[in-house]
Amino acid sequence: MSDVIIITGAGQRLGLHCALTLKQAGFQVLATYRSEKAGVQQMRDAGINCYQLDVCDTEQLSEFISHIKQHYQKLRAVIHNASDWRADAITDVSNNVSNDAAIYDAMQAVHAKAPYIINRALATLLANSSVADIIHITDFVASVGSSKHMAYAASKSALTNLTFSFARALAPKVKVNAIAPALLMFNQDDSDAYKTKALNKSLLQLEPGANEMANCVTYLLNSRYITGKVLELDGGRPLNLP
Repeated sequence: MSDVIIITGAGQRLGLHCALTLKQAGFQVLATYRSEKAGVQQMRDAGINCYQLDVCDTEQLSEFISHIKQHYQKLRAVIHNASDWRADAITDVSNNVSNDAAIYDAMQAVHAKAPYIINRALATLLANSSVADIIHITDFVASVGSSKHMAYAASKSALTNLTFSFARALAPKVKVNAIAPALLMFNQDDSDAYKTKALNKSLLQLEPGANEMANCVTYLLNSRYITGKVLELDGGRPLNLP
């Protein structure tokens, strides 16, 4: 049986491309998705095992972990790609405290709490492999913050910190790293003005596409000596100073 890789939130865009790339590379891929969409059927057609999961639902998460433990004796990698992107609540709306709390809790649940739970629960299965990886997909804003997505940025920063903690805790059996992308792909409804503004933020000024993420994932999987690192996939954006 080929090595098993779990990737969460793989129903579309970057996660979908990574899942398909890993399957084509010969891995046995188990991909989670929150809701049915065209990408899920595309994965099924490619022979990927798809599992519906809301990682923020503790009961569903517990059932998923039990399923993995029942069906697999070891894992090659876990890739935490499941994500949500919510703007902070408008400051002058009524009941703002509850809105802020709900947004903050939701961001922490998907980006930090779920990876924390999954990593701890599946650590033994990862350690059963001769080489194993955990890869956290964080974000460029984890290192610089965000004025309109503070809760999102804080939760991605928490995931970055978990990278360091799990790298220490699971060594030498499991390598734990993060990938922090800035712009990789535009959405279909992005305006030309937005695209121009976004491209000008990086030194390389291009939309590299989903393959850049897949290349980074493959690089980390192939390495035997990288752990506790954050690969900054940002086109030199931090150096593009005025």
